[in-house]
Amino acid sequence: MNLKPWKLTLLAALSVSGSAALAQSSGAQKAIELERYSEARAALLRQGQSNETSFELGRLYQLRDMPDSAAYYFNRIALNPKDAMTQIAAGRAALAQGKTAEAEIQFDNAVKSSKGKDPKVYTMIAQAYAESNVKDVTKALTYVSAGEKLGKGKDDPALMIARGDLYLKTEQGGGEAMNSYERATLADPNNVKAYVRKGQLNMRARTYNEAKTNFDKAISLDPNYAPAYNALAETYYFAGRYDDALAQFQKYSSLAEKSPDTDAKYASFLYLTKKYPEALVEVDKVLAKDPNNLTMNRLRAYSLYETGKNDEALAAMQKYMQLASAGNKVITEDNVYYGKMLIKGGKTTEGAAIIKKAIDADPKKAADLQNELAQAYMAAKDYPNAISTLKARMVANKGGELTDKVYLGRAYELNSQYAQADSLYGLVVAERPNYVPGYQMRARANANIDKDSKQGLAKPYYEKYIEVAGASADAAKYKSGLLEANKYLGYYHYQKGDKTTALPYWQQALALDPNDQQAKTAIAEITKPKTAAKPAVKRK
Repeated sequence: MNLKPWKLTLLAALSVSGSAALAQSSGAQKAIELERYSEARAALLRQGQSNETSFELGRLYQLRDMPDSAAYYFNRIALNPKDAMTQIAAGRAALAQGKTAEAEIQFDNAVKSSKGKDPKVYTMIAQAYAESNVKDVTKALTYVSAGEKLGKGKDDPALMIARGDLYLKTEQGGGEAMNSYERATLADPNNVKAYVRKGQLNMRARTYNEAKTNFDKAISLDPNYAPAYNALAETYYFAGRYDDALAQFQKYSSLAEKSPDTDAKYASFLYLTKKYPEALVEVDKVLAKDPNNLTMNRLRAYSLYETGKNDEALAAMQKYMQLASAGNKVITEDNVYYGKMLIKGGKTTEGAAIIKKAIDADPKKAADLQNELAQAYMAAKDYPNAISTLKARMVANKGGELTDKVYLGRAYELNSQYAQADSLYGLVVAERPNYVPGYQMRARANANIDKDSKQGLAKPYYEKYIEVAGASADAAKYKSGLLEANKYLGYYHYQKGDKTTALPYWQQALALDPNDQQAKTAIAEITKPKTAAKPAVKRK
């Protein structure tokens, strides 16, 4: 499994990138660890100029992905050939500017200055690589090994966390990363960051229960540790528990510093949990202060589309694409959304071409993108193209998944090809007999084939629907379907002249919806007293 550093596909704003600080004593360093960057910067500036202050400011800007500012503060430290820390700072400045070879020279000099006997030097160098964008960590791991040897079997938690972060930069480093974080917690059972790191790695491996356990442990150790709530929110998101995800993220927001970055994260999370109107409110707050914020412009276009405001979405998307193209930041999903907007706006050929281009450019996502294209055709009521796209997706997926069959059946149904729809829905319920909506789908398709209900083609499927839905633990959520099924069966038996069998169905329909006028009328008609026959009049 690929264990590269994880981030959400669409929204880099939600990626978690906590630091691996060497010391946790000063307020500024703790603020950096808690991602309270503005607070940390203010605290450091109040301390006045010193090598330590410049070093932490350099780290702060490096963690905020501002390499030029990071290099400025690292370089502000006066280089002392005999001082390991200033040499490490020079190395970090070089890393921030992408000068890897120069960085190695400075780090090697720092080791020489400390005569290779100071474990903190190796830890600081390992952290420098871990907090940088360097992808080849071969050299960095040699410093880790040297630091481990000085420990003589006793692990330093900060070095172990840095070691784990370094292994996460490699293709198959998940096992060693987890081993490193485990060693950190064994060396310091109260190390909050190590538990968060373990949880994040669990999340990458999709072992969500283990992830939650580690995040809960971190929170129990420090209830104010904001990054743990952020990570727990992401765990709930990937487990499909959106309400829990949002609740945890709101806890994170209450603890994190109030800043445009935090607002942007909150807007992103609202979007991901499908709360699009609320996301737009937060997006607009950020854009009012930072009109060119790339992620928020992207999110605004996406959210407008999801709320049905396609014309506004197109205008927002065109503005975003100009910003993203200038920095070569356009991602696959941008083209998919843009294509969907064009198709919905009537430019079917142009929109489909953009999505097809995205499919060709990203073969790993081809199957998912074919589904997006099909849904765009569905939204534009272009059912024949939706059908052909879904059929191609199913062929590529060796028969397709359950959802593919549902979508294709729906496309056939909307295209008035009811027999084909019923055939697909039949496969769905055969594959998953407890899939309640499947029986309603079959019933509707057959009701459309038998429009006057005289053949009762939908009857067995509505009966099965009532049976399965009624036995479900979530029966309440099938109320509208149960109403539909009872009304159909009531009508079917009534028109057959079997009022005795029809009546209970209509009564159940009325129980489900006491305001249903059709049910009231049917019951009144069935139960009205028979008019007594008048005696025959004899002619005189």
